[in-house]
Amino acid sequence: MSNRPDLPAEIARRRTFAIISHPDAGKTTLTEKFLLFGGAIQMAGQVRAKGEARRTRSDFMKMEQDRGISVSASAMSFEFGQYRFNLVDTPGHSDFSEDTYRTLTAVDAAIMVIDGAKGVESQTRKLFEVCRLRDLPILTFCNKMDRESRDTFEIIDEIQENLAIDVAPASWPIGMGRDFIGAYDLLNDRLEIMDRADRNKVAESIKISGLDDPKLAEHIPASQLEKLREEVEMARELLPAFDRQSFLEGHMTPIWFGSAINSFGVKELMTGIGEFGPQPQPQNAAERQIAPEEKPVTGFVFKVQANMDPKHRDRVAFVRLASGHFERGMKLLHVRSKKPMAVSNPVLFLAADRELAEEAWAGDIIGIPNHGQLRIGDALTEGEALRFTGIPSFAPELLQTVRAGDPMKAKHLEKALMQFAEEGAAKVFKPMIGSGFIVGVVGALQFEVLASRIEIEYGLPVRFESSQFTSARWLSGPKDKVEAFANTNKGHMAQDHDGDLVYLTRLQWDIDRVQRDHPDLKLTATKEMMV
Repeated sequence: MSNRPDLPAEIARRRTFAIISHPDAGKTTLTEKFLLFGGAIQMAGQVRAKGEARRTRSDFMKMEQDRGISVSASAMSFEFGQYRFNLVDTPGHSDFSEDTYRTLTAVDAAIMVIDGAKGVESQTRKLFEVCRLRDLPILTFCNKMDRESRDTFEIIDEIQENLAIDVAPASWPIGMGRDFIGAYDLLNDRLEIMDRADRNKVAESIKISGLDDPKLAEHIPASQLEKLREEVEMARELLPAFDRQSFLEGHMTPIWFGSAINSFGVKELMTGIGEFGPQPQPQNAAERQIAPEEKPVTGFVFKVQANMDPKHRDRVAFVRLASGHFERGMKLLHVRSKKPMAVSNPVLFLAADRELAEEAWAGDIIGIPNHGQLRIGDALTEGEALRFTGIPSFAPELLQTVRAGDPMKAKHLEKALMQFAEEGAAKVFKPMIGSGFIVGVVGALQFEVLASRIEIEYGLPVRFESSQFTSARWLSGPKDKVEAFANTNKGHMAQDHDGDLVYLTRLQWDIDRVQRDHPDLKLTATKEMMV
């Protein structure tokens, strides 16, 4: 990292990160507060509040607003101090893990939110593994300290043991639950006092010189003060001090304690991302590594969102810029189709609000409205034929057949399914024998989301029925062998929306048999989303 040239100032001030957590740990609330402190919204919506206040800004799909969960990852940009933050919100629900995995390919760091009472939960562990694969630096925010939570040392131990990462406390909580009054900022020797009256107000901070400062007694009851001094002394002896290099390499995570709903601890976390977080990092392509300071503009599509505006049937491709300085109206080469594409109305997002982006720099995330030309994994460049690597597509774990309520609307259904397949919301397989489609997803909730979206966006009631197949594998190998195999196993063969051959199976035994009897053929559970 150290031998890289200095980045141009505009690129160096960008911080592109995602927030990961288990459902209900408070991720959406934290996102709201980020936007509030970034000046992007005036009053944070509450996920459980009444009526219109409930419509949090980062959830725009009808189902998300009804259920209070984030289903699709959305991207938001805002300013904070001298930094430009690009925050990518990821679905916390485990049924949408694939969307989240892909989102993590587009960021340089992640914030892990954990619930003070529950500690490290299963979904957090899964997402953490993905960050680990990509060596992403991780900042941790321990939320809900204003409710009954576990002992601070216990929480830190659990993170260290479960995730095998060093934890360096950046702040230390004072009290918990009803007695939670704030936190001691260990990095700057400051006392942060929480204001319970106004949830949208930033905590007041009091500059003090060390834990022996008599000023502390004015704000903290004696019993809590004694406990704080003891605990901090222990923490300083037992836990490593924060080391930025170790953090950037992904070996250490700083942890802040707070309460997102009370706006507490959020500002310190944001300052931490700005000061310690990584600048835009080089991105990997099959041909070479692309450095952010390179002049030509390059970027890749990591997400496609259809029908963000139901009135216009539009699709927005989210593009992470890997290098260069992009200006509106530029002509970029769409590498897969080898055709130039004029990007005349790129958008920047403030949750569901969009504004036209006149310019953007490496590290930024822009949305490009299009009519289906752009797919996940596509590269856009100023002429160089690049293929970005590492954007995975996973084999679905659940398969069901889908039928339109009205048999005359079969064509419409095909169009709707193809859209969702390109968006990455589901895998769609067309069996070689018989009519109809088989839809594959990673989690059961996705079937509900699909049915609800096909009905709302296309006016098509559909029903999902169980399929005889339980899993799908992509098939590859020498062309003649693949064709011969496909002809003898027609009942099991299908094509995905890219036209690639897929082998549908009922049992693991089927997969083992193919691998035993056909050593030249390869069955894979993931497919690189590459051109």
